[in-house]
Amino acid sequence: MANLETPSYTLTTIGKNAHHDFKLPIKCINDGDDVSFFLTSKAYTDIMTFIFQLNGAMFPQKPRDGEKSSGAVKQWVLKDDEISYPDVIQNLGKLVKALENIIDEAPPDTGPRRFGNISFRKWNEIVQERISNLLDEHLPSELLSRDSTSDVTAKAELEAYLMGSFGSAQRLDYGTGHELSFLAFLGGLWKLGAFPITEDGSSERFIVLGVIEPYLELIRRLILTYTLEPAGSHGVWGLDDHSFLPYIFGSAQFSPAISSPTEIVTEGSLPNAPNPADVAKASAVERERGRNMYFSAIGFIYDVKKGPFWEHSPILFDISGVKAGWAKINKGMLKMYNAEVLSKFPVVQHFPFGSLFVWERDPGAKQIQASVHTSSQPKSDAPTARPQPQLRDPMAEPGMSAVGSGMPMGGTAAPWASSRVPSRQPVPMPTGPNQPTRAPWNPSTPLPPPGSTTAAPWARTGGTAAPSSTQNAFPSTRAPWDKKT
Repeated sequence: MANLETPSYTLTTIGKNAHHDFKLPIKCINDGDDVSFFLTSKAYTDIMTFIFQLNGAMFPQKPRDGEKSSGAVKQWVLKDDEISYPDVIQNLGKLVKALENIIDEAPPDTGPRRFGNISFRKWNEIVQERISNLLDEHLPSELLSRDSTSDVTAKAELEAYLMGSFGSAQRLDYGTGHELSFLAFLGGLWKLGAFPITEDGSSERFIVLGVIEPYLELIRRLILTYTLEPAGSHGVWGLDDHSFLPYIFGSAQFSPAISSPTEIVTEGSLPNAPNPADVAKASAVERERGRNMYFSAIGFIYDVKKGPFWEHSPILFDISGVKAGWAKINKGMLKMYNAEVLSKFPVVQHFPFGSLFVWERDPGAKQIQASVHTSSQPKSDAPTARPQPQLRDPMAEPGMSAVGSGMPMGGTAAPWASSRVPSRQPVPMPTGPNQPTRAPWNPSTPLPPPGSTTAAPWARTGGTAAPSSTQNAFPSTRAPWDKKT
């Protein structure tokens, strides 16, 4: 277990008495070159910085110097009665709950449909009508009415990100781009000084447990109520159809304890943490989903998908075979978020830029060679005067070293997850722009014989066969890519 020498790195706040030129966020990413510029922008730096802050705060904490303690490590669990949230967190939680209550005013349409439920548009219309008043009700007036050198208010800029975080009423879908918009909403609040700065990471922890997790619960109810389609999903080629952040923060919850958020570890797990392979066991998922964000997200997959876990979620199953522990998974998830969310045109194309997340080059951005992946993004035929920067590796920057260095921008096929999905014949990776950057089904383990009814043999431990009929056993099935010749 190695500690990374990481300097304290937090998202910069705007002084309370400072005049600021707020801007209504607008779309700036129109083709692949814009994605390349985004990855060298100040907005990108701020997004990654905020994620690192939140992630570091979710690692279990050792007793601090001077504390009278028996040496017990403090774990952070969902719905912890011992946590007392400050007013701003409680009010944001109430805001999310108010949005959830609007679902009752827009019940799903009972008519025939193929994709999505059109009543989601009604829910979105009601939210659009009330969002301004809801922000006034649940956020401090002095924050929303900050002095501006323009006609745009801080409230208008925050509202744009919040409205973009619930899914598309036009396409009736939801995905990681909408999740990113909610992260920007919270990051904007941080920049405006809505949250107190704390040395032990408690403010960031409150944000994750008291705001982000309730938001995810709202989203899951929206998905179930209105059968929202995955936005830009690649099906089994992607990590998750809808969300990514709970896998980052949830893996941090099970990582080894640290003394401060700046001491991130890269291997190991809490002594009492479940085995990563337990994500394929229904009973373990049910036990842990109420306490941990990773298992909560896995539990939602169990709610909406049927069949063997390795078949409908092969990348998550692949990751569950990591032997170096939850900290290794956490590090890999951060790298994967950069490659599969922030570097993908279909995901970030709708992200708007204003004064809180700025469409300007970060002068500290390192220049590295652009990858084949980003070069294959859609191109615009129109001439442009934008800079053409080289991509940078965010993990190699001094302030970004919380997750290591040397990450290839071309994808997430890192050694932190070796393939565990069975296949007799390897399936070629899809080609073309915007395809995912790794496939887990390398030919490593033979498929169980046809007609067998057993848990996947590659998930066994100690060479003991899994029982043929238990609640954790998988039904007999064949991988769809395993065709008889």
